[in-house]
Amino acid sequence: MEKQIKTIGVLTSGGDAPGMNAAVRAVVRTGLHKGFRMIGIQRGYNGLLNGECFEMNLRSVSNIISAGGTILYTARCLEFKTKEGQDKGAAKCRELGIDALVVIGGDGSFNGAAKLACETDIKVACIPGTIDNDLNYTDYTLGFDTAVNTVLNAVNNIRDTMSSHDRACIVEVMGRSCGDIALFSAIGGGADAVVTPQKGLDLDALAAQLKQGEKLGKSSNIILLSEGVCSAQSLKEQLAAVTDMTLRTVTLGHVQRGGSPSLRDRLLAARFGVKAIECLIAGKKAVAVGVRNEEIVADDLQKALAYPAADRSELFKV
Repeated sequence: MEKQIKTIGVLTSGGDAPGMNAAVRAVVRTGLHKGFRMIGIQRGYNGLLNGECFEMNLRSVSNIISAGGTILYTARCLEFKTKEGQDKGAAKCRELGIDALVVIGGDGSFNGAAKLACETDIKVACIPGTIDNDLNYTDYTLGFDTAVNTVLNAVNNIRDTMSSHDRACIVEVMGRSCGDIALFSAIGGGADAVVTPQKGLDLDALAAQLKQGEKLGKSSNIILLSEGVCSAQSLKEQLAAVTDMTLRTVTLGHVQRGGSPSLRDRLLAARFGVKAIECLIAGKKAVAVGVRNEEIVADDLQKALAYPAADRSELFKV
């Protein structure tokens, strides 16, 4: 006979992303409404292994929908990647009476949840919380929209000063091996060039493109660079060897992770949170909640992790 779920734990893991708090709020409020006992787990899988947990009520998630970061804190946990760590996590869940987990995080967090569900009787529902947009089963991850808008604001400001001095600027953005932040920001910000891991770096073509802009009288050039290709300083040095342009660099760094989530991210967080609880109620063992064509979906977790990368070739033409 299948074990009935009475208590649900929720944790945030990996890099923080705007909208994580809104997702925690949705999960807790929905869970309480459905009659579950809700447990907040601090500092991701590290906190689970160490028993850093507390019971959550409606007051626990008051006034957090607009806050960046995560009230549950987050951390990376190497121990949880091992069989011993997963067994310890399952034992801690049983000790605390946790029957199911809602995990909010990126691919590393999802992989940890998949292993926990596979090896134990703990059910898991995963919510994609990462600014990188690198979980391919979903059109958008939680935090991506806010991060891109943060980059756009920076690009707008940088263009003002570059135009004033007839300079070019390389703006390095986050995203690890996924170039979506750079690509979407380049389109939205009217950048002159974009360099991503998917497209790769063609130095000669990039230099020719910038030189052509100079001939047409452009007073500034903005180049969006994904960190997964190289550093802004490295690209500057490479371009300096083949052009005589005056180049500046800006590395936006962790400013992209913070800030109040956008409306889109708040709506996604709410919809993801409700769907995660619904999946656990329906008896799903291990699912990944996402959005495709504006519809909220729930895929088998292992299948979600195996999705091929999205084809962005059309966007490079924009």
